[in-house]
Amino acid sequence: MLRNRVHGRAIQGPARIQETFRDGGARPKLIGKRAAVLLYSHYPADSRPRRAAEALADYGMEVDLVCLRETVTEKAREIIHGVHVVRLPLQGRRSSKRTYVLQYGAFLCACFGLLTLRSLKKKYDLVHVHNIPDILVFGALVPKLLGAKVVLDLHDPMPELMMSIYNLSQEEQWIRWLKRLERLSISFADLVLTPNKAFRERFVSRGCPPDKIKIVMNSPESKIFHTVEHHSPLPSVNGNRERPFKIMYHGLIAERHGLDTALEAIARLRSVVPALEFHIFGTRTSYMDKIETLVGQLGLGGNVHYHGYQPETEIAKSIRSIDLGVIPNRRSPFTEINMPTRIFEYLAMNKPVVVPDTQGIRDYFGRNSALFFEPGDPQSLGDVILQVYRNPQKVDAVLKRGRSIYEAHCWEIHRERLLNWVGNLVSDNAGRAQS
Repeated sequence: MLRNRVHGRAIQGPARIQETFRDGGARPKLIGKRAAVLLYSHYPADSRPRRAAEALADYGMEVDLVCLRETVTEKAREIIHGVHVVRLPLQGRRSSKRTYVLQYGAFLCACFGLLTLRSLKKKYDLVHVHNIPDILVFGALVPKLLGAKVVLDLHDPMPELMMSIYNLSQEEQWIRWLKRLERLSISFADLVLTPNKAFRERFVSRGCPPDKIKIVMNSPESKIFHTVEHHSPLPSVNGNRERPFKIMYHGLIAERHGLDTALEAIARLRSVVPALEFHIFGTRTSYMDKIETLVGQLGLGGNVHYHGYQPETEIAKSIRSIDLGVIPNRRSPFTEINMPTRIFEYLAMNKPVVVPDTQGIRDYFGRNSALFFEPGDPQSLGDVILQVYRNPQKVDAVLKRGRSIYEAHCWEIHRERLLNWVGNLVSDNAGRAQS
């Protein structure tokens, strides 16, 4: 049986990251404007929509956010850091394609009705729609007809994601249908956002005008994930009584994210690395049952610790106490072009992280700035973990270069880009209304 344990020390004062951009004129353009945000997810748990919504509210916009209601104990309406949150009595469930379609359709209809009623009372200047699904953008039809600008935030390319979840080829009818809906959704929007270069190239290859799509990366907030000023060195190889060597995974627990690969790598290292611990954080899914079975089969019950879901603040505390983060993704149509946020979260806190050798990550990191392993290969992953354990000086050099890449893409920079693009969008709209 896996042991549940949360560890970590209280966060000290966060490191200050110098903002690259100043106001840039965005604030005067946004003060007094009204925005709606549509999110088929949970708020404030979903960090990308939360960062964006709070940034708009901080710059003077009145922000209404519509999302799912996770439990009956969660408030149907509340104000969180200036964002007016409305939770609809719908719960997202990971299941069959038919269930996805029904859930998306129900949420789209509810958002359409709610925004229509509110727009007739007071017009919106902006509607920010987060996928998935892409078609949620059409919930903004009435506000758009009344003059609102629509931003479609493509967190993930749906065709590649569904191909990976259901093991489908790109020639499947359902995948072709998703690509058509993607093109229609992009055409409807005034501005398209996405989190990395590989995603942007994929959307452009399927017809999105290059000048219409911008990159706002999934960079963590420095007030939560910040540099560890004093941290313990990696365990001494020659010591007779070593402290535990702690490896951490946090995120969605799904087959494509390769936890089985990580477990097999750890099983190979158990006799080489004394006191080896693997800590897993994430909401329990059906796949976790398979992981627990595999833990038992590999005899890793004393090495693996499952902590369940933890908020970002607790994740940050736990990162402080570990030696190494791991992103054990398998290779799939989606993971090949994804750039996981977790990489920046570890680097922001000055912790090394092992990552899969995929296009989405290689677009930002070179061989000397990241610790790469071959996706799906436990031997490759284990070899890199062992290198980290045995060669801390070499790891420190790679970590330093990796941190410089993170700092060039920190949230403060992308926040200002987002605000300037949105400010220009609603400003252009106001100019046309006055002319």
